[in-house]
Amino acid sequence: MKRRLPIDQQKWWKGVRDHQYIRGFLFFIIGLFLYGLLLANVIPDTLDVSLSQIADQDIRSPLTVEHKTATEERRSAAVDEIGPVYELKREYAQNQVKKVEDIFDLVIQERNREQALEQELSEDGDNISDEERLNLQVEFVKEVLSPRTSNDISDQTLATFLEASDSQLQIARETATNAVHEIMSERITIRDLADAKQDVSDQIAISTVSNQLLEAIIEIAQFAIIPNYIYDAAATEQVRQEAAESVEPVLIREGQLLVKQGEMINHDIYEQLRIVGLLDDSFNIFPYVGLAILVLLITSMLSYYVNEAQTSVQKNNSHLLMFTLVFIVTISIMKITSLLEGLEIQGIGFVVPVSIGAMLITLLIHTRLALFTGILFAVVGSIMFNNESVGTFHFTYGFYILFSSFAGAYFLSKSNRISRILRAGLFVSGINIVAIVALLFMKTVQSSWFEIGMHVGFAFLSGFIAAVLTIGLLPFFEAGFGILSTSRLIELSSPNQPLLRKILVEAPGTYHHSVVVGNLSEAACESIGENGLLARVGSYYHDLGKTKRPHFFIENQMKMDNPHDKISPQLSRTIIIAHPYDGADLLREYKMPKEIIDIAEQHHGTTLLKYFYHKANKDSEQQVPESQFRYPGPKAQTKVSAIVGIADSVEAAVRTIQKPTPDKIETLVRKIIQDKLEDGQFDESDLTLKELDQIAVSICETLKGTFHQRIEYPEDVKGKGDKG
Repeated sequence: MKRRLPIDQQKWWKGVRDHQYIRGFLFFIIGLFLYGLLLANVIPDTLDVSLSQIADQDIRSPLTVEHKTATEERRSAAVDEIGPVYELKREYAQNQVKKVEDIFDLVIQERNREQALEQELSEDGDNISDEERLNLQVEFVKEVLSPRTSNDISDQTLATFLEASDSQLQIARETATNAVHEIMSERITIRDLADAKQDVSDQIAISTVSNQLLEAIIEIAQFAIIPNYIYDAAATEQVRQEAAESVEPVLIREGQLLVKQGEMINHDIYEQLRIVGLLDDSFNIFPYVGLAILVLLITSMLSYYVNEAQTSVQKNNSHLLMFTLVFIVTISIMKITSLLEGLEIQGIGFVVPVSIGAMLITLLIHTRLALFTGILFAVVGSIMFNNESVGTFHFTYGFYILFSSFAGAYFLSKSNRISRILRAGLFVSGINIVAIVALLFMKTVQSSWFEIGMHVGFAFLSGFIAAVLTIGLLPFFEAGFGILSTSRLIELSSPNQPLLRKILVEAPGTYHHSVVVGNLSEAACESIGENGLLARVGSYYHDLGKTKRPHFFIENQMKMDNPHDKISPQLSRTIIIAHPYDGADLLREYKMPKEIIDIAEQHHGTTLLKYFYHKANKDSEQQVPESQFRYPGPKAQTKVSAIVGIADSVEAAVRTIQKPTPDKIETLVRKIIQDKLEDGQFDESDLTLKELDQIAVSICETLKGTFHQRIEYPEDVKGKGDKG
């Protein structure tokens, strides 16, 4: 028997292999690989060009960016075109009319005051000349008026008003105010002021007054005319600001031709090349940082989902490594396919067999993980296939890759037979064609039939290539990681397998026993959500070691004496205890999957050979140590191994029941489970009490179907009479 690692070393190695640091390192590898493959799709190539050089090729902009210098020039030009803004101050007309009226009121007030003063002087006998009196009145009026106003009105005009009669003064007042109001109702700028004053002079033409009074009226009216159309600085600034903001930014658009082949690179062209990042003298760190953030987001979401999803990748780092390789292989194929677009063949990018990732993950791990990874493939592909527009997303490819991945995962989730993979490829091809036709028809510019045909052809090839690659790569992953896919399990369950034929030929009783154990364990596993097919196939091989000495096991002892009756209990113990490990060694020799080997090696755990233990104690004068008659283990490490062990014990025990009934069967099943639980056989398998109860119910249901009550047929009386 081959030497196995001690239990402690096995646990140590398992702890190292499944450590969180290993998981973190694998996710780091995924992120690093993603970053490296996507970097070229984010960072544009630089050109070695200089001023006044002749371009040796057409150069187009790899992205859309604002030409800030040109934008500022346009805004400056727009601001310069905006003239000053003026505002018509309509209240100025009323103000100036009021000013004229105030002057006339002051004149009338002075006239009344002077009349009272004259009367007082005449009573006192004091007299002054008319000229002196008039000069005093003029000085008084000028003194009352503001200094600025008084300087604009001549003494002669004020004297004329002071000497005029009341009726003439009233005419002068009305004429002046009407003229001022009418002229001030129109726009008057500083340049128009002289013309406005002349208009007042022309408008005032009264024949009923003297020329001297007429000139005075004209002077007072012209004095009141001022500009009313005033420059508004705030409004001017606002209009200029609005004009600047209304200017559309000057954009260098993605794909825009910057310079033609053979054209000289002048200063403007050179500046545009610098702005779009095509010159090697500029370094922009933001695309690098942006890509790093995106990759971190993708790997973080992937890590969270993997650690939360109920799949084998959740705790098994070997499966996580396999998932990492599938992920890397898929995005590598995507990258290689994206480079084919350089051939400038219409639609060649749609030949990408991205559904290979979804198919492999579905077959090797779980459909849920395949669907989630398909979403990430769509995000990565939308960047990777956007060769013409660096740093942006090509949602057409993202849409196409998403549906292609979903199609592969969905179709294979129903059945994982190898023959179905080819049909899955055809199904993916069909979905690809539908998706690409929908995308082409949604374009505003309709594609030609030739273009549609090219796209459809490449979409069909995508599914076919993905199926072929999946079939080709699947065995490598299964063999390299010992992955037990559904298709591999189905193959191992075939009676034509050499080891199963060996059991059937050399130990037919064991073969029948294994088939019944398979039925029991499969139903029990499915009742708690475990892999029922793995339990069935593991049950087929779990007693393979009995083929080494088949007649020492009771199910193979047909019409023969029990050889254990002729040997010591210690020798019987050695033979019986060896069979799990003999079977495991034989399975390793045939390079069977690790899960099958573990079931064969662990299905007895460290249970006690009670029959031979009691027999040894009976034959011995001293108490025999119980440890000598226990299997060395290990105990069941998984729920499936534990369930196969339960089914194995139940099947062997239930055959000893005389006239089995449902109650007897249930009592026996629950006693066996209780004994194993108390013996600690489930301590390392993570089985819960609730699951053990579900397992008991499932096994009882299966056994009730096997040991159902049969009709007792009457004997053939006539036949018996003939014999008699």
